[in-house]
Amino acid sequence: MERETMDVSLENYTSYLSDDCLLSIFNKLESELNRNAFGLTCRNWLKVRNIGRKSLTFHCSFNPTIDKEHAKCIPNILARSPCLNKISLAGLAELPDSAWNTMRMSGSSLRSLSLYCCSCITDDGLAQVAIGCPNLVVVELQSCFKITDAGLESLSKGCHALRSLNLGSCMGISDRGVSAIFSNCSNICTLIITGCRRLSGVGFRGCPSTLCYLEAESCMLSPDGLLDIVSGGGLEYLNLHKLGSSTGLDGLGGLAFAKSLRILNLRMCRYLTDDSVTAIASGCPFLEEWNLALCHGVHLPGWSAIRLYCNKLRVLHVNRCRNICDQSLLALGDGCPHLEVLHINGCVKITNNGLAFFTISRPHVNLRVDEVMSIGPSIENLFRMQCNEERF
Repeated sequence: MERETMDVSLENYTSYLSDDCLLSIFNKLESELNRNAFGLTCRNWLKVRNIGRKSLTFHCSFNPTIDKEHAKCIPNILARSPCLNKISLAGLAELPDSAWNTMRMSGSSLRSLSLYCCSCITDDGLAQVAIGCPNLVVVELQSCFKITDAGLESLSKGCHALRSLNLGSCMGISDRGVSAIFSNCSNICTLIITGCRRLSGVGFRGCPSTLCYLEAESCMLSPDGLLDIVSGGGLEYLNLHKLGSSTGLDGLGGLAFAKSLRILNLRMCRYLTDDSVTAIASGCPFLEEWNLALCHGVHLPGWSAIRLYCNKLRVLHVNRCRNICDQSLLALGDGCPHLEVLHINGCVKITNNGLAFFTISRPHVNLRVDEVMSIGPSIENLFRMQCNEERF
């Protein structure tokens, strides 16, 4: 009897707590277990829990049946969570465009959206996102194969605050879509176009100076396109790993106009020549890390130019370069006063004597035999927003 009386008293007491008070309590709960328990207390507390939810993350189960069921739940969860500022639905390939209809009413708080590998979303779905979520800052569309220039135009017109955009492997986009992003999103600072082989780069013409981080791995950029890419003048990081050439000619000398460049990845750029290396070395005085692994077109004149001009260079990658020799290594040893790390292995023209002489002349340079595929800041950090997270 006393137990029943106590439960009734507790229920009466909690019924007088305002939603604001309950929300304040909910926000102090740190563990996911406690937040879930809070929502299971009663219907009103569940409503408060949904209001307090700031982040929603679904993890791909790699089971099509389970993922399809998850996709069916999304619209209801979005409708009940009006204050989300981060959503990650990576891998939900069955997610339909209709899932975003509810965001028209509750998407104004959303700032980060990841649709990585959501291959069912189309331009229509992205248009719904743009209408309902005007304050988006971070958007990931990697491997959304049905997105075209029309979708990017809708996104750019609805989300002017956009700063970070991942378009990796979006094979349906061209320079027109990229141009729309720059025309309407003046604060864009991070862009990933890895694997977008329809891009020549001319869509970057007139890009804002805020663009400082660009991933363009395995692209087919033209010489004119490369000039347009650096036209904004703000690039600090540029990844052109495995850059293709439709003409078979080296157009990388245009990167010399990227005066603010600090990190440059030209790994496997087989068309790179000594002339372009010289132009880049002399035109980019702030280079701190340069990856030239597997760049077989660089000979002694190129390595000598790096020695002469790269006074701030700290890390250099020359793994498996066929045309770096002992003389080239000695030339590097005579310059680059701030060099700290040299990644070097598989260089067939480098002898043990050459390595020994370099070590004697530059004892503080760390010679490393590992080959690094990715350099610079972590992509995850550039697209990460911190908030209370609900995982499914």
